[in-house]
Amino acid sequence: MSKALIVYGSTTGNTESVSDDIARILEGKGYAVEVRNAADVHVEGMAEGIDAVFLGCSTWGDEDVELQDDFIPVLDELDKAGLGGKNVAVFGCGDSSYEHFCGAVDVIEQKVEELGAVLLGDSLKIDGDPDTGEITTWTDAVTTRI
Repeated sequence: MSKALIVYGSTTGNTESVSDDIARILEGKGYAVEVRNAADVHVEGMAEGIDAVFLGCSTWGDEDVELQDDFIPVLDELDKAGLGGKNVAVFGCGDSSYEHFCGAVDVIEQKVEELGAVLLGDSLKIDGDPDTGEITTWTDAVTTRI
């Protein structure tokens, strides 16, 4: 059975909701899924024994890209996670009225690529309230690459 890890940072609950939807979809495909709040995750070695890592973070800030507070330490220590050669997908929630719509997603993508991870396709950027259909379509697409 393939194993997936979902790590999310959520302030309003939207990104947490997306994480739960992704987990449900993955479980329906036969994955063993672990979902962790960024506030509670120990980054060092977190990708060991995992087939796919899903990283989700909301974006704050109008003038600069600001990651969700709990996700900042995760990003800072991501080089210790063991992502080299791992399958990684990135998602996030934001508001398109801000200059840097889902900018946290772009920051995380760049970091995981620098660490030698394999991005499983385009990241999911959700504007406003999460849409289950959009999440399902994206999750289906990225899992075809694992």
